Amino acid sequence: MSKRSSGYLPKGKQARSQLVEHISVWYNTSRARTTSPRPNLCERAETPMEISWLGHACFQLRGKNVILITDPFPPQSGSVPHDGLRKGNLNASIITVSHNHSMHSFVERVGGNPRVVRGPGEYEISDVLITGVASYHDNQRGQVHGRNTIYIIHIDDLVLCHLGDLGHTLQESQLEEVADADILFIPISGGNTLNPTQAAEVISQIEPRIVIPMHYSATPTGEISSELTHFCREMGVETIEPQPKLSVTRNSLPVEMQVVLLSIR
Repeated sequence: MSKRSSGYLPKGKQARSQLVEHISVWYNTSRARTTSPRPNLCERAETPMEISWLGHACFQLRGKNVILITDPFPPQSGSVPHDGLRKGNLNASIITVSHNHSMHSFVERVGGNPRVVRGPGEYEISDVLITGVASYHDNQRGQVHGRNTIYIIHIDDLVLCHLGDLGHTLQESQLEEVADADILFIPISGGNTLNPTQAAEVISQIEPRIVIPMHYSATPTGEISSELTHFCREMGVETIEPQPKLSVTRNSLPVEMQVVLLSIR
């Protein structure tokens, strides 16, 4: 039987030398484990979502893994109010369509073989959860302008709500669906949709962290329209300078509700 397998330990100086060597190795290994830098998960940088306004009710949501386009409309030369958009196509993974009108459903403009979401229901596409909520384009249960779909979009730890061409304040069942929205896209132009006063009332129902108005007359130069002036007055905020895009993460959401104006891309 060998000395190693029998548990034999040498005596005297040799034993003490091996014991010291063993303790030294153990100490250095343990110290390396406790002093080596460890990744701090709290300091790990989040990838922000980028939100761009393409005009009217059309936004581009650029997440970590997907691009989503809401309510695409035909590219125009700039002669149509609410647009001023450049000509050309867009690419996306997902499209949401609030109702069947050319200024909200021109999916031909978007390339990249996107999945198109139309109407109420629950959808899961590329780890994006989308809930379509039935609503109306007017305050007479759709008798004048028909139906509209509100979309709640769960993407990159954020909850976004796109109201489409909503024409009325929210009913209790609808409010339950949208109550967790962090970011709200809301029409303010009046006419066939919410006017500024009604928009402010809907915002008070939902209480999102960020409000982004849409569906109002705007130009790429950021000229302030009468609807926008009225809306800012209803919200009790000073005139806000539009920004080209919004970059946002869950941790960067404001504590108090904030109105963000985007200039047309």
